[in-house]
Amino acid sequence: MPQFDYPVTIDGDVGVLTASGEVDLAAGPALRAGLDGLVRGGQQHLIVDLRQVTFLDSVGLGVLVAACKRLRDRDPPGSLRLAGANDRVVKVFELTGLLGIFPMYATVDQARAAADNHAAGPSSQPATS
Repeated sequence: MPQFDYPVTIDGDVGVLTASGEVDLAAGPALRAGLDGLVRGGQQHLIVDLRQVTFLDSVGLGVLVAACKRLRDRDPPGSLRLAGANDRVVKVFELTGLLGIFPMYATVDQARAAADNHAAGPSSQPATS
Protein backbone atom coordinates (compact mmCIF):
# COMPACT_ATOMS: atom_id res chain seq x y z
CA MET A 1 0.00 0.00 0.00
CA PRO A 2 1.49 3.37 -0.98
CA GLN A 3 2.33 5.92 1.69
CA PHE A 4 1.00 9.43 1.22
CA ASP A 5 2.80 12.34 2.77
CA TYR A 6 1.71 15.71 1.47
CA PRO A 7 4.24 18.47 2.21
CA VAL A 8 2.90 21.51 4.06
CA THR A 9 4.28 25.02 4.39
CA ILE A 10 2.93 27.67 6.72
CA ASP A 11 3.21 31.43 6.34
CA GLY A 12 1.24 33.30 9.01
CA ASP A 13 -2.40 32.28 8.74
CA VAL A 14 -1.91 30.69 5.29
CA GLY A 15 -1.14 27.00 4.95
CA VAL A 16 -0.12 25.42 1.65
CA LEU A 17 -0.52 21.69 1.11
CA THR A 18 1.13 20.18 -1.97
CA ALA A 19 -0.81 17.21 -3.30
CA SER A 20 0.61 14.83 -5.86
CA GLY A 21 -0.22 11.78 -7.92
CA GLU A 22 -3.69 10.30 -7.78
CA VAL A 23 -6.02 11.83 -5.19
CA ASP A 24 -8.46 8.98 -4.83
CA LEU A 25 -9.83 6.50 -2.28
CA ALA A 26 -6.34 5.45 -1.23
CA ALA A 27 -5.00 9.00 -0.87
CA GLY A 28 -8.15 10.65 0.54
CA PRO A 29 -7.41 9.96 4.22
CA ALA A 30 -3.91 11.48 3.97
CA LEU A 31 -5.28 14.57 2.22
CA ARG A 32 -7.98 14.90 4.89
CA ALA A 33 -5.40 14.52 7.67
CA GLY A 34 -3.13 17.15 6.14
CA LEU A 35 -5.93 19.68 5.70
CA ASP A 36 -7.40 18.95 9.14
CA GLY A 37 -3.97 19.46 10.69
CA LEU A 38 -3.69 22.89 9.09
CA VAL A 39 -7.19 23.89 10.22
CA ARG A 40 -6.53 22.67 13.78
CA GLY A 41 -3.19 24.47 13.68
CA GLY A 42 -5.00 27.77 13.26
CA GLN A 43 -4.41 28.46 9.57
CA GLN A 44 -7.30 30.62 8.41
CA HIS A 45 -6.61 30.27 4.70
CA LEU A 46 -5.51 27.14 2.87
CA ILE A 47 -4.07 26.68 -0.58
CA VAL A 48 -3.95 23.23 -2.14
CA ASP A 49 -1.22 23.04 -4.75
CA LEU A 50 -2.49 20.65 -7.44
CA ARG A 51 0.37 21.00 -9.95
CA GLN A 52 1.52 17.42 -9.41
CA VAL A 53 -1.96 15.85 -9.26
CA THR A 54 -2.63 13.52 -12.19
CA PHE A 55 -6.09 12.28 -11.15
CA LEU A 56 -8.82 13.43 -8.76
CA ASP A 57 -11.95 11.44 -7.96
CA SER A 58 -15.07 11.95 -5.85
CA VAL A 59 -13.21 11.08 -2.64
CA GLY A 60 -10.69 13.85 -3.27
CA LEU A 61 -13.49 16.26 -4.13
CA GLY A 62 -15.33 15.32 -0.94
CA VAL A 63 -12.25 16.01 1.18
CA LEU A 64 -11.82 19.44 -0.43
CA VAL A 65 -15.52 20.31 -0.01
CA ALA A 66 -15.45 19.30 3.67
CA ALA A 67 -12.32 21.38 4.35
CA CYS A 68 -13.82 24.35 2.51
CA LYS A 69 -16.99 24.11 4.59
CA ARG A 70 -15.03 23.94 7.85
CA LEU A 71 -13.08 27.04 6.91
CA ARG A 72 -16.13 29.00 5.74
CA ASP A 73 -18.01 28.14 8.93
CA ARG A 74 -15.32 29.73 11.10
CA ASP A 75 -15.66 33.13 12.71
CA PRO A 76 -14.15 34.96 10.90
CA PRO A 77 -14.58 32.80 7.80
CA GLY A 78 -11.52 31.27 6.22
CA SER A 79 -10.91 30.16 2.66
CA LEU A 80 -9.62 27.27 0.59
CA ARG A 81 -8.01 28.06 -2.75
CA LEU A 82 -6.69 25.72 -5.42
CA ALA A 83 -3.58 26.31 -7.49
CA GLY A 84 -1.95 24.78 -10.53
CA ALA A 85 -4.64 22.31 -11.58
CA ASN A 86 -4.14 20.83 -15.02
CA ASP A 87 -6.93 20.69 -17.60
CA ARG A 88 -7.93 17.15 -16.63
CA VAL A 89 -8.37 18.05 -12.95
CA VAL A 90 -10.21 21.29 -13.80
CA LYS A 91 -12.58 19.24 -15.96
CA VAL A 92 -13.56 17.18 -12.87
CA PHE A 93 -14.55 20.40 -11.09
CA GLU A 94 -16.50 21.56 -14.15
CA LEU A 95 -18.39 18.27 -14.56
CA THR A 96 -19.38 18.19 -10.90
CA GLY A 97 -20.46 21.82 -10.77
CA LEU A 98 -17.81 22.64 -8.16
CA LEU A 99 -15.69 24.96 -10.29
CA GLY A 100 -17.51 28.02 -8.94
CA ILE A 101 -17.09 26.91 -5.32
CA PHE A 102 -13.30 26.95 -5.23
CA PRO A 103 -11.19 29.95 -6.19
CA MET A 104 -8.69 28.50 -8.66
CA TYR A 105 -5.37 30.09 -9.60
CA ALA A 106 -2.61 29.17 -12.02
CA THR A 107 0.09 29.31 -9.33
CA VAL A 108 0.45 29.15 -5.56
CA ASP A 109 1.92 32.67 -5.61
CA GLN A 110 -1.19 34.00 -7.35
CA ALA A 111 -3.45 32.23 -4.85
CA ARG A 112 -1.42 33.63 -1.96
CA ALA A 113 -1.46 37.16 -3.37
CA ALA A 114 -5.17 37.14 -4.17
CA ALA A 115 -7.43 39.20 -2.00
CA ASP A 116 -9.51 37.02 0.28
CA ASN A 117 -12.61 38.65 -1.16
CA HIS A 118 -14.15 36.05 -3.46
CA ALA A 119 -16.20 38.85 -5.05
CA ALA A 120 -13.06 39.71 -7.01
CA GLY A 121 -13.63 36.40 -8.81
CA PRO A 122 -11.32 33.42 -8.96
CA SER A 123 -9.30 32.64 -12.03
CA SER A 124 -10.43 29.42 -13.63
CA GLN A 125 -7.38 29.35 -15.88
CA PRO A 126 -5.60 26.04 -15.36
CA ALA A 127 -1.84 25.85 -15.29
CA THR A 128 -0.38 24.43 -18.44
CA SER A 129 0.70 20.85 -18.15
